[in-house]
Amino acid sequence: MPRLGLLLVTLLPAFYLATACQSGAAHVEPAIEFTTVPPAANGGSEKMAPVAGRVRGMRANQRIVLFAKSGSWYVQPYRSRPFTAIDNDFTWKSAIHLGTEYAALLVEPDYHPPVMTEAVPQRGAGIVAVATTKGSGTWTPPPPKTLTFSGYEWEVGQVLIERHGTNQGDARNVWLDADGHLHMLLAQREGRWTSAQVRLTRPLGYGTYMFDVRDTSNLDPAAALVMFTWDDRADQNYRELNVSISKWGDPRNKNAQYVLQYEDVAANVFRFSAPAGRLTHSFRWEPGRASFTTVPGGAVASVGRVVAHHEFTAGVPAPATATTTLSLLYAQESPSPPAKNVEAIVEKFVFLP
Repeated sequence: MPRLGLLLVTLLPAFYLATACQSGAAHVEPAIEFTTVPPAANGGSEKMAPVAGRVRGMRANQRIVLFAKSGSWYVQPYRSRPFTAIDNDFTWKSAIHLGTEYAALLVEPDYHPPVMTEAVPQRGAGIVAVATTKGSGTWTPPPPKTLTFSGYEWEVGQVLIERHGTNQGDARNVWLDADGHLHMLLAQREGRWTSAQVRLTRPLGYGTYMFDVRDTSNLDPAAALVMFTWDDRADQNYRELNVSISKWGDPRNKNAQYVLQYEDVAANVFRFSAPAGRLTHSFRWEPGRASFTTVPGGAVASVGRVVAHHEFTAGVPAPATATTTLSLLYAQESPSPPAKNVEAIVEKFVFLP
């Protein structure tokens, strides 16, 4: 037999075998499997553990995106590093902040994951496969805690708060005094900073939202008091309107702002200087309009000198199921942490339809 014919006879079986493998691989349904599952825990910015898994049916340049659930789902291991590479043997591994559940997404190279989401993203729009698992071991969540402030029931935050960095809510940082005023504390506990948050248990809709706040002129530059609306189920920037009291880590900054999310749009932020003393911050939410005002005085001041006023008329969402939230947070864009524990006091909340 000619040498060329002998070579073809020798190579043909290998060719057909390779072709068959490629053809079979092309029909493998993409899937993800966890091989190392971190323990279940309430979560926190300091607690991390190994996580690992493998994939099948992937294509070149696809990657893994991880999420951990602590109340909401947060991208892992960091918002600045949301992708995990897949090794040549189709395995992947990373470190992940602890949560009650974990999710792994097989995604296309151009997929952009959210920093936080209320539900695990599903297949489609750049997501090829999704796997979820509960954390390993046993974990008992803290019992829900509520309080009644200004005649309304509020839920106390005890999970991660993805705002100004990752903040850990702690129920010990929230209480009412004998006069019914709400105290919120930003405190160092067990070697880490913990924050305070309360959220109304029901939506209020269109109307005027008023917050009586005790003097915040000496608030630490690394702290942020935020009074805002939030809708977990909305895609319109979570229907957020907010009043923020903070210098965001820079003592030279003005110490207050009104925001209509999305705040990266310059026209959606109005900054001003809040003076010393009790202040009433409010916003009137109407169809297509949000009017913010700050005036001196307590007990929900309605008259007097206007400290600041601004109206937003473009991109104002409808309230839908948005609820009201009060948070005292560590603004982690600050170059240094608070010098000591920080307290903020909201004396009263009033809603007028």
